[in-house]
Amino acid sequence: MSRGDLTDAQWERLEAVLPPIPKMGRPPRDRRQVFDGIWWRARTGSPWRDVPERYGPWETAYAVFRRWQIDGTWARALKKLQVKADAEGVIEWEVSVDSTVCRAHQHAAGARKKGLTVRAGRVRTASRPSRDHGLGRSRGGLTTKIHLAVDASFHVLAAVITAGQRGDAPIFEQVMDRIRAPRIGGGRPRTRPEHVLADRAYSSRQIRSYLRKRGIAHTIPEKRDQAGHRIRRGSLGGRPPGFDREMYKRRHKVECRIGLLKQARGVATRYDKLAVRYESTVQLTLIRQAL
Repeated sequence: MSRGDLTDAQWERLEAVLPPIPKMGRPPRDRRQVFDGIWWRARTGSPWRDVPERYGPWETAYAVFRRWQIDGTWARALKKLQVKADAEGVIEWEVSVDSTVCRAHQHAAGARKKGLTVRAGRVRTASRPSRDHGLGRSRGGLTTKIHLAVDASFHVLAAVITAGQRGDAPIFEQVMDRIRAPRIGGGRPRTRPEHVLADRAYSSRQIRSYLRKRGIAHTIPEKRDQAGHRIRRGSLGGRPPGFDREMYKRRHKVECRIGLLKQARGVATRYDKLAVRYESTVQLTLIRQAL
């Protein structure tokens, strides 16, 4: 067993959440070997063609990774692990929300675009690139942003991929809507945290109103300009939002979880051309770290 490969106990937990092997057709390769090859690529950030021979042909590893992305196997496996953790009482429903920016490698954005022409030594495009790639311009160049909702036990309950220049507040409700933990014994899935912690980037009336309507307590500091505007309006500005400084200190867990997620170099630097592929790389990393 090489460094980073699954142990017997980890493979046993993973195999329980993977789809069953088809009974008809050509028998597949050892799925444990293929998964280790896929994880090696995500852990190191290397090209698919550099996957070591001990994991089998690189074409097989990429084909399985791509097929499981298309049919939703990665997302379902991650969800099953979350359901199991919730049933065991491991998940604590105190959720911290934050985002992190990941630099996009030139391999993620250097493919030839439709309508590409070369004139007078300059490259020009006749059409805009697709917005579905989750790539955007920010101070760091081409970047992608990962929005996360993390519980108090470091479980990632939701992840959304957007372009790097997108703001945090407009994506907040989308992140919260992705929190969905089905129950093993049946019944409605759990979608409402007990408490939400977020930094000043999420300080807005719309977000606070959204949380109050859902009956979710929250700890979000007020921005200085918002506080100054409220004070200048006097009694019309309303009361300041409640803020528990000691409770807010617990938000460090989402920062720690982001650091753990970025230990996979394929996540810290985006090498995938498509946003759906990069999202699967994030899901794969979360699965591997949950075993």
